[in-house]
Amino acid sequence: MTEIRDLLIEIGTEELPPKALFDLSLAFEQGIGEGLAKAGLNGCEMTRFATPRRLAVLVRGLPLRQPDRRIERRGPALSAAFGADGQPSKAAEGFARSCGVSVADLQRQETDKGAWLVHISVEPGAATAGLIPPIVEAALAGLPIPKRMRWGNRDDEFVRPVHWVVLLFGDEVIPATLLGARSGRDSRGHRFHHPEPIRISSPAGYAQQLAREGRVIADFAERRDAIRAHAEAVANELGGMAVIKPALLDEVTALVEWPVALAGTFETRFLNVPAEALISTMQDNQRYFPVVDAQGRLLAHFITITNLESRDPTQVRAGNERVIRPRFSDAEFFWNQDRKQPLAARMETLNHVVFQQRLGTLAAKSERVATLARFIATHSSGNPDWAERAARLAKCDLMSQMVQEFPELQGIMGRYYALHDHETAEVAQALEEQYLPRFAGDRLPASATGRTLALADRIDTLVGIFAIGQAPSGAKDPFALRRAALGVLRILIEGQLDLDLEKLLEQAAAAFEPTLRTGQAVATVFDFIMERLRGYYLDRDVRPDTFEAVLGCRPVRPLDFDRRIDAVQIFRARPEAASLAAANKRIRNLLKKVDAVLPFEVRPDLLVEEAEQALAGRLVELSSEVLPLMERGLYDEALGRLAALREPVDAFFDQVLVLTEDAALRDNRIALLNELSSLFLRVADFSRLQD
Repeated sequence: MTEIRDLLIEIGTEELPPKALFDLSLAFEQGIGEGLAKAGLNGCEMTRFATPRRLAVLVRGLPLRQPDRRIERRGPALSAAFGADGQPSKAAEGFARSCGVSVADLQRQETDKGAWLVHISVEPGAATAGLIPPIVEAALAGLPIPKRMRWGNRDDEFVRPVHWVVLLFGDEVIPATLLGARSGRDSRGHRFHHPEPIRISSPAGYAQQLAREGRVIADFAERRDAIRAHAEAVANELGGMAVIKPALLDEVTALVEWPVALAGTFETRFLNVPAEALISTMQDNQRYFPVVDAQGRLLAHFITITNLESRDPTQVRAGNERVIRPRFSDAEFFWNQDRKQPLAARMETLNHVVFQQRLGTLAAKSERVATLARFIATHSSGNPDWAERAARLAKCDLMSQMVQEFPELQGIMGRYYALHDHETAEVAQALEEQYLPRFAGDRLPASATGRTLALADRIDTLVGIFAIGQAPSGAKDPFALRRAALGVLRILIEGQLDLDLEKLLEQAAAAFEPTLRTGQAVATVFDFIMERLRGYYLDRDVRPDTFEAVLGCRPVRPLDFDRRIDAVQIFRARPEAASLAAANKRIRNLLKKVDAVLPFEVRPDLLVEEAEQALAGRLVELSSEVLPLMERGLYDEALGRLAALREPVDAFFDQVLVLTEDAALRDNRIALLNELSSLFLRVADFSRLQD
């Protein structure tokens, strides 16, 4: 039985960058796993650890040696290995010498492709201990570190200076020098609670020993869960609930090794400031967890996570309260100052802010968006006056002191200031919703005016930036046009706006200066958005050929495109689908052979075969049923009825020769098939569907 041991790898450093810690830990574990697998040491259970001062991996059940490796070398073919007299040829002798054996020691291998001389040897596996240092070196070199640093007088480079290395294989230390540090079995505890070395007794007991002796919770996930639990418990004692943003929770987890939650308090007068400004300060600047009541209203408390158990927590609490007070005072000042003039008064200042050098100022953009928003609202049962007003006010809050200090509050402060100015509630709401969705999976604008403004703003940007030749290239997308295109699609589809995207792009293009030639950009932008639509459906597990089938008909209304996708997916599950898809492929191939203009009008007097008469009759019946359904976008119901064509279509191809020598009959049959194909093409190009 193969002897196995546990392996502990720990790299001790100065404080690692908190926002990168989780990714570094994951990449380190993956690098170690890949190195072991490449050495033939796969199948081991691995656990990763990460704290501000260490990256570690525990490998359980690692064999002491690599498995032996069977090496097979193929030599010359038997026909070339021996002469007519049966003596070895020079080729055979040379191959044997290269293998270090005689020709008699070689084996013969016969396959269905021929017979060869082969040499088979077994290479003993190397000792695992000798393989570990280079595996660790490779894993460290492969970490996603954008900028490495050097320390002391050494040439070693890493994300932070390295102070200790643990390489413990069972009870034995694997000798090595990594990043300037000699390996051993001594780890370190908490920087303040236990700065002395901790001699690790066994790899398996590493985490428990660090927690017991060193006041360090080494497991990132365990530490994160502890922080969440501590914060929720403290908030509950305060009579509220902690607001725990996942990204902030991860960052706080990466900042502490021994988390302790403390509550802080601030003056209730600050609650008159918009809660978003206070929350932004607590989360982004101080890394505090805000506390809200059962209705989601902010309370005058916060929770901070410290990295030690203080002998005087009152002083720690007071220090945190003292730090946050000036930030809240600034927010209060900005809030009071900004409200001294109406939001609309800032429209003039937008003339002095450039949106893009060739596309003009924010004021010019606001005018274009206002025109487009009115057009969209008019054609989507919205309120054109509200849409235009929201568009003119949309960028005004960018000139407020609050947003200039807290850029993440753009739109949010616009809503507050608009409500303070007694603007229509939906107009105010739209000012915040114009930025939705911010990212994939984000919520959409809830109001009609918000959807209109968000759509108009994105379309204006897309057309303008494409017109000046700054379309995304590779990974470069400085204007976030891919995200804007996806936002357009989600608003149109999920927001149930049945609008012609091509007309929207043309309308947007018409608002720019003629010298920009934005009209030429319309087709390019349309195709760009359709490519984003492909990804949108792939993320929803829609088959690529289903998308291609609908795209083949080039619907210009994304909501209509979506209805067709749903209908084709449902149709594909029908038993008739495969046969009718195959028939459409056959029809398309036949129609491609026609050089002249395709005949479309079917003459009943030229339907001589019973099968073509039956198909023509059924087409007439079904056309009157399905065309009104298709006009109303009820594609699923229409395709359900077209499924009845399976039997007459199959019979037609079984019994009728389409490309007959009789020109009149041939053209009439082509016209019949063209009519059949055109009926399906009102939904999708079914010839593109794969089996």
